[in-house]
Amino acid sequence: MASFINWKSGFIFIALLIVAASLYYTNNLANDLAQEERKKVSILAKSFELLAKSSDNDAISFALSNIDSNKTIPVILTDEKNTIIDSKNIDHEAKQDSSLLAQKLLAFRQQHPKVVVDFGFGKNYIYYGESEHLKKLRQFPYIQLCIIFLFLSVVLIALSAAHSANQNQLWISLSKETAHQLGTPISSLEAWTVLLEQHNTPPELLQELQKDVHRLQLVADRFSKIGSTPKLEVQDLSQLVAHIKDYMQVRAPKHVRIDCIANETPISIPMSATLIEWVIENLLRNALDAMTHKGVILISLQKEDKQVVIDISDTGKGMSKAQAKQIFKPGYSTKKRGWGLGLSLSKRIVEQYHKGSLQLRQTELGKGATFRIILPL
Repeated sequence: MASFINWKSGFIFIALLIVAASLYYTNNLANDLAQEERKKVSILAKSFELLAKSSDNDAISFALSNIDSNKTIPVILTDEKNTIIDSKNIDHEAKQDSSLLAQKLLAFRQQHPKVVVDFGFGKNYIYYGESEHLKKLRQFPYIQLCIIFLFLSVVLIALSAAHSANQNQLWISLSKETAHQLGTPISSLEAWTVLLEQHNTPPELLQELQKDVHRLQLVADRFSKIGSTPKLEVQDLSQLVAHIKDYMQVRAPKHVRIDCIANETPISIPMSATLIEWVIENLLRNALDAMTHKGVILISLQKEDKQVVIDISDTGKGMSKAQAKQIFKPGYSTKKRGWGLGLSLSKRIVEQYHKGSLQLRQTELGKGATFRIILPL
């Protein structure tokens, strides 16, 4: 998981580096082109001056040629009072409307310093804007940025989907193999149970053995269901929660009390009872592990709109912010002998199989924690 995140971060960094280099290079090109256009406008001003001062035919032809050669840069010629005299390379609509042309002039004055045409006996000013080529060049990096961002998003989504698919396959393989490995010893234990029953084994011992065998069968069944898409059936969640509460209370330390707040009316939802039971049991076991002193675990079950909310709160040791960020990651555990799979499996069961959500609602060191399960009706 960490290597995948590092690889993804590296990929994003390289993409951003390419974008930054492209922006830098394109910006330099745009600045160079802007300087070239400034030079062309200055030559245009000199051509106007030459045209006014010279009587030489060749000089006049040269000046007219320079003036006519400007096919791209929009320019407006004004007198000393900034009254518009002429314009070139301005869109037809603006040329026909004096107010639009005046707006163009104002925009040009804000974009670039004026270029002075000195006739000796008076002055004119040339105001100019950016050519279409320069505008497109300035826009190009942002278009490129959008394309790269779109490409990057598609690639990252594809990589995340592939990673998630591989992770899901690993979960499925692990669950199926666990269920398979448990199958043989459970069958042997069932056979031993029958054999012991035939040899006058004390009933109380036989009953406890049968309970443990049944418990192992339930664990194997849970792993088997995780390894495949479970079938959801409409069942009473209230009854299931009450059963789990009673089961866990018997096995809880004497200093811990488990309370349950729920409506008396049944709450029926589509679910895999085996897996939801596992999730709630897992949360309760974690709560019990956190209860080193006398305290209470509270299960709250309530129906809200089109969903059911189950809150499991304890008064245990709680978690730090750093721990809270890690708890749903596979392999992370605060217990010395924990595998770190309980909460990640629970989250998978609730969110992927039941389309609900499992979250740590709140926690604080020394003040316990509250987990919330939300299941759709």
